[in-house]
Amino acid sequence: MILHNSLSVVKIGGNIVDNPEALTGFLNDFHQLKGRKLLVHGGGVMASKMAERLGIKTKMVEGRRVTDAETLQLVTMVYAGWINKSIVAALQKIGCNAIGLSGVDANCIPSERRNPEPIDFGFVGDPITWKMDGKLLSTFIENDVIPVFCAITHDGNGSLLNTNADTVASSLAVALSKHYRTTLYYCFEKEGVLRDINDKNSLIPLINREAFIQLKGQGVIADGMIPKLDNSFNAIQEGVSEVVILHARNLLKKTGTRLIG
Repeated sequence: MILHNSLSVVKIGGNIVDNPEALTGFLNDFHQLKGRKLLVHGGGVMASKMAERLGIKTKMVEGRRVTDAETLQLVTMVYAGWINKSIVAALQKIGCNAIGLSGVDANCIPSERRNPEPIDFGFVGDPITWKMDGKLLSTFIENDVIPVFCAITHDGNGSLLNTNADTVASSLAVALSKHYRTTLYYCFEKEGVLRDINDKNSLIPLINREAFIQLKGQGVIADGMIPKLDNSFNAIQEGVSEVVILHARNLLKKTGTRLIG
């Protein structure tokens, strides 16, 4: 057990990944972030653009992508291929030794295909957190090799699964919380959780679970923010020390919305 040491699990959203200038700035900040760390990236924006170019219709339900067989091929190529290796290459350029991984590699994130009831999401997986073992990742981390994860997992029966990147990040944070004092950072293009999505000055600095339920009922928290906060509070309940939702440019300042149990 290495619980006296801290670890930052950082997730970067697709809107930043799709913006070369913003991504470069973020990766430089990530490199400067002190201590042990791990990066998880999204890529949904880029996947949707590629789907449009190829004439593949994108279907979303409650902020999550419905993944048929054709879409699974597409997201695997985009997430585990182009985006993952481009980010690793960019990190290597600035002296940050990284390794690109999916949940398939070394069975890091065993998952199960989501129940088709009440909504059939297709080839979408939910991580089986209790089966995850952070020991291998700890080996990389303790040897100053930064794991960089995309959001592709597997079911153990040969099938790849598209998995929500926020869920991947929270699951990894939970697994690694058995070895480290873990903080989970969700970095995206907003200042944090906003009371008014069009007003960057309406940041809500602190949210507990009760406030989350109220804000969700009022429609203040909606769409893709719902699974993000669901994942956050589940992670806290399962051992993650802290979750912070913030703008990608504020990673080093660590200013945003802090979530508590």
